[in-house]
Amino acid sequence: MYRIYTDSSANLPEDLIRKYDLGVIPFHYTIDGVEHPAYGDGGGFDGRTFYDAMRNGADVYTSMINTDAFCSAFEKSLSAGVDVLYIGMSSGISGAYHASLIAERELREKYPERKMAMIDTRAASLGEGLPVLHAARLKKAGASFEEAADGARGNSALICQYFTVEDLIYLKKGGRISGAAAFVGNILQIKPILKGDENGKIVLHRKERGRKRALETLAEKYRALVSDHNLPAGIAHADNEADAESLAGRLRELGLKGEILTVCYEPVTGSHVGPGTIALFFYGIHR
Repeated sequence: MYRIYTDSSANLPEDLIRKYDLGVIPFHYTIDGVEHPAYGDGGGFDGRTFYDAMRNGADVYTSMINTDAFCSAFEKSLSAGVDVLYIGMSSGISGAYHASLIAERELREKYPERKMAMIDTRAASLGEGLPVLHAARLKKAGASFEEAADGARGNSALICQYFTVEDLIYLKKGGRISGAAAFVGNILQIKPILKGDENGKIVLHRKERGRKRALETLAEKYRALVSDHNLPAGIAHADNEADAESLAGRLRELGLKGEILTVCYEPVTGSHVGPGTIALFFYGIHR
């Protein structure tokens, strides 16, 4: 027996988490001095309230999952004789994956007979969530531990991640652009198109003038790179349902026949890109 674990960055809806009995380890965020887990506090995540608070100037800080948290979560399965497959957030943007490796080393000494695998998706949000779902569906179909792990690794390598932000101030806060660049860019309605690269880092892909053109560029990346129109795609938005629906419709026009999973950005990743952000995740011929 084995159980699949992920973290709250995977951005998966609660119904899918329950359907596949996924273990979700939360990142944490602090808003106006009050700390919250990004998953599992019992109240659910109110995206509109959270992103409105950001629009109104709330201070948001985030913290990664530490080794102790990983050990605590994994040991619940290992102590019951259940192997652990963790599929996590990109090591290119968080230290959580490294913390999971330390936890694995510590737990192997205590449970040498158990199997454990830590997989770096080199992605976040649904770029992480789609490989988790792929592995979960393999498991449900009877796949072995090794088959599910290999499936998640191979699946992760094919995920394309492109996104655009509404307000450059949040990229400025994260140190990705200068204050002057954010000011001038907002005045000129410059919308950067960012992508997750082969190493799981967020890099600038290109710049567009205006929101409409930025959204069309996301759709064009799908048209140019998609490997199979029958495979699922994901859209994450930071309280921006209208643009998410518009992008989904455009993808259908471009031939997407698979499922489109649309979610509100969870608070930890969302706080770094800001309200209004739209992200697209799909399986491509390359990243």
